[in-house]
Amino acid sequence: MSYIEGFVAAVPRANKDAYKKHAADALPYFKKLGATRMVENWGDDVPDGKVTDFKRSVKANGDEDVIFSWVEYPDKATRDRANEAMRNDQSMTESMSTMPFDGKRMIWGGFEPVNDSGKAERPGYVDGCLIPVPTDRKSDYLEMADKHAALLKEYGATRVVDAWGDDIPAGKVTDYQGAVQAKDGETVIFSWVEWPSKEARDQGWDKAMKDPRMEAMKMPFDGQRMIYGGFATMLDA
Repeated sequence: MSYIEGFVAAVPRANKDAYKKHAADALPYFKKLGATRMVENWGDDVPDGKVTDFKRSVKANGDEDVIFSWVEYPDKATRDRANEAMRNDQSMTESMSTMPFDGKRMIWGGFEPVNDSGKAERPGYVDGCLIPVPTDRKSDYLEMADKHAALLKEYGATRVVDAWGDDIPAGKVTDYQGAVQAKDGETVIFSWVEWPSKEARDQGWDKAMKDPRMEAMKMPFDGQRMIYGGFATMLDA
């Protein structure tokens, strides 16, 4: 089964081109370590929330935008070997010190896909989401995720992925648990929906939200602590 390394970070708007170059330069390195896909997405439609949101998850400043990104590996063992290699690579340590954003506020972790539906077809737009789910309601979440993915694909989404938190470390400044105010007994989900374009995404969601099947879905989690947003894809390789 595939494995996901998910990232959320705050990047100064003025550093957007520098970030794109930073990501493109890192791509060959990740591929050498066994990654099968790397996707970088820049915040475009990231709303403020009443309880939680993407901006607060990484303590974004007024001149920063949020990126939602991931690296796909063929399995967890490959990802673990890649991370170990990076920890022992001096050139990677030097590269980390010159990142065009505050790495201390970046949140990252490993996730195991529990729903991966559709095809990866170089999306033009991505909906990203972080969700705190009671661990003992995993089966209920999977049932809802299957129905949700089928509905969104019916209305134009090309791929829907829900990945269950597996190796998400506690951070000193930010982390996934803090992002969604996770409670004891909850697991964080890293989820995304791939769309051909923003227009397709807006039209798809408009149709989906009017569909009675969407309203009938029961969320087995606290929706007030779920964070979500729309992101324009900058790199997909």
